[in-house]
Amino acid sequence: MQSKKIDILVADQLELVAVGLQELFADSHLNVCGYAESGDQVLEWLRHNKAEVLMLDVSLPEMDGIDTARAVRKEFPDQVMLAYSLLNEIEYINSMLIEGAFGYVLKGADLAEIETAVTKALKGQRYLSPAAEETVAAGYSYTDKRIDGEYIGLTEREREVIRLIAQEKTNNEIADELFLSVETVRTYRKSLMAKLNVKSAAGLVKYAVDRRWV
Repeated sequence: MQSKKIDILVADQLELVAVGLQELFADSHLNVCGYAESGDQVLEWLRHNKAEVLMLDVSLPEMDGIDTARAVRKEFPDQVMLAYSLLNEIEYINSMLIEGAFGYVLKGADLAEIETAVTKALKGQRYLSPAAEETVAAGYSYTDKRIDGEYIGLTEREREVIRLIAQEKTNNEIADELFLSVETVRTYRKSLMAKLNVKSAAGLVKYAVDRRWV
């Protein structure tokens, strides 16, 4: 007798990812029961349906995966979540775990690894892909974030500043657009680099692009 399939909601900007996972799961006990392309769609889907596991990409349009995980945890505190992403930086891994994901699986993982991650998550245990585990171990040497700490999210004004930086706006242009002094914009740049653990404006741009803010 075949065991009951584990229903999984896939949240990714590309529906092709969900299709690929469904094909990967064909002969397994996992099943893609739904697909959402944005954080808002995830919340709406969960209001009307149930999935045992939510596989959530970090890079979602508008409300990114980290913000989505926070919103899901608030509205559906019992929902089991797994991060599923190409991104392997300490900021994203720690933030997803802090916001309630039970694991962080890198895209390209084979069926056996995903099954392990899902099984552990349903037992309330953490799973990290080997490369993500290495990133976390190495990352503690240069970040103050801890998995048991609070996610230090960006304010709306900080998001506005980082979006404009990613659009290659100068400090003067950002100051004019946001009605700030140039010195205040410089202060925002410095604090953003410290908060996000990046060393240059290029790092801020990458952060914004990774999270689909631009």
